[in-house]
Amino acid sequence: MGIELGMLLTLMLGIGFLCQWIAWRVRLPAILFLLLAGIVAGPVTGLLHPDKVLGDLLFPIVSLAVAVILFEGSLTLRFHELKGIGHAVRGLVTYGAILALLMLAGAAHWIGGLSWELSFLFGALTCVTGPTVIAPMLRTVRPNARIANVLRWEGIVIDPIGALFAVLVYEGIVSHREGHSIQVFLGTVACGVIVGGVAAVILGRLLRRQIIPEYLQNYGTLAAVLAAFSVSNTVAHESGLLAVTVMGIALGNMRDVHMDDIMDFKEHLTTLLVSTLFILLAARLDWPLPDGALLAGILIFVVAQLFIRPLSVLLSSFRSALSWRERALIAWVAPRGIVAASVSALFAIRLEKIGMVGADRMVPLVFLMIIGTVVFQSATARPLARWLTVADPEPRGVLIYGSDTVARDVARALAAIDGLRVVVADDDWNGIRAARMEGLTTFFGNPHSQAADRNLDLAGIGNLLAMSTHRELNSLACVHYREEFGRDKVYRLRNLSPEESHGRASLAGSLLATALFADDMTHARFVEMLHEGWRIKSTRLTETFDWPHFIEQYSSRTVLLFGVEEKGDLRIASSRHELEPRPGWTVIALVPAAH
Repeated sequence: MGIELGMLLTLMLGIGFLCQWIAWRVRLPAILFLLLAGIVAGPVTGLLHPDKVLGDLLFPIVSLAVAVILFEGSLTLRFHELKGIGHAVRGLVTYGAILALLMLAGAAHWIGGLSWELSFLFGALTCVTGPTVIAPMLRTVRPNARIANVLRWEGIVIDPIGALFAVLVYEGIVSHREGHSIQVFLGTVACGVIVGGVAAVILGRLLRRQIIPEYLQNYGTLAAVLAAFSVSNTVAHESGLLAVTVMGIALGNMRDVHMDDIMDFKEHLTTLLVSTLFILLAARLDWPLPDGALLAGILIFVVAQLFIRPLSVLLSSFRSALSWRERALIAWVAPRGIVAASVSALFAIRLEKIGMVGADRMVPLVFLMIIGTVVFQSATARPLARWLTVADPEPRGVLIYGSDTVARDVARALAAIDGLRVVVADDDWNGIRAARMEGLTTFFGNPHSQAADRNLDLAGIGNLLAMSTHRELNSLACVHYREEFGRDKVYRLRNLSPEESHGRASLAGSLLATALFADDMTHARFVEMLHEGWRIKSTRLTETFDWPHFIEQYSSRTVLLFGVEEKGDLRIASSRHELEPRPGWTVIALVPAAH
């Protein structure tokens, strides 16, 4: 038994890593490959038999994993951010979501043959998109900024709200099936809310007062989440998922509680849990599917794609500033993700145990919805965006990693160019605050973290300038965005001179990214020149005032930084590409103090 269990876990970890890597390479949501791998490993080939190997451990393992996933997702709901998300997003995550829930429930009942109880649970699970599936799709589709912002914010906000929907519907079903009164149901909900709220308050105070040392905060938070889940379930049966969801929302909205490091840890843990859990759950599917489930799942997907989502978007975006073309693309893109897959499988296991007829049909219907939306929308959304003329042109903007004086001066010069989007990203709050005071668009956080994958808006961005003072983090950012933008669109400002960087450091640096600007330019040298009074100058060249005239006027020591062609394409001076500015270009250069 021990060997079989060990082999099962090892196999799932290996397959999960491979699926995540493939998803990273092809820029599609990892959930698609994880589900397909589980279906192949389980019902198709018979290599994995989770119920036989795990036995009575299956339900506790899945329950604890889903609890952590729901907690991590609910941490991202920040109430203060809801004010700025716009009319369309507010509609999509409120009455639009409720409308979608009701229509999906109707489709599940009349097409899928589910009971009304299961149909409402299906609707609550599948009305939810999520950042883990939206973000990769947006990178592929590259819609304009307004569409990208609506879809991105919808996924961020509705992910925890949808989890709350699903948990409440599930609590109602279980309470009804076990013959409990409305008072028992309300007591279960109250228990989850109280336990989650109390756990959040206690953990928040411990973190705020630094009673838990920093190196133990991730461990302590994980222990607190699992404790809240277990205690709540002990006090009121099946209230644990609601408790961890409430706990995450409460912690995410507490002032003076810094959750960034904890969120990074939870994101990494969630990646591990999702990778193994989805393979495990997909491997439990029966093959062939229950009678008519395949056809029913396909029909529900078609109805959701062509009727339910468009109607929900139409009503949610009524009187918004979105054009009909923008609404059309938003109505087309709504991939389902982690909440739908993980929570539906957990609920199905529990509902089967209490003898609910039809529970075994719900999971394949949910999985078919996930696979259908991800595959179909990934294949069609980009051509549709181009046909509707709402796709962004070739991304020319710049993501700058770093927020010190050098990075901010460069960012201001680039941001002054019409039509060029510039974002300054860093986890140094003082630098980001200064950048915001200077009117720059910013992202506070590590730009190569999973939090950035969810929340960093890269619409119109196609270049990375790694200019922070941390050489190792610059290298990590270059590795991360090399696949995103392309090897020739990722640059780094040297932290060491060519003479200082040698051996393995020099080799690694040359492999990761091209060095910015002149051969002898380092971050320290750039800072020194600014302190000496050098300044960044932008000038449009003409036939009568070309680049040689610019050099003659400002000094032969001038350092060319960037050039912008007449049609708006950005050219970056680097150790590999020497620019030859022409009349009509706008040049951005570092010139001596006397000028």
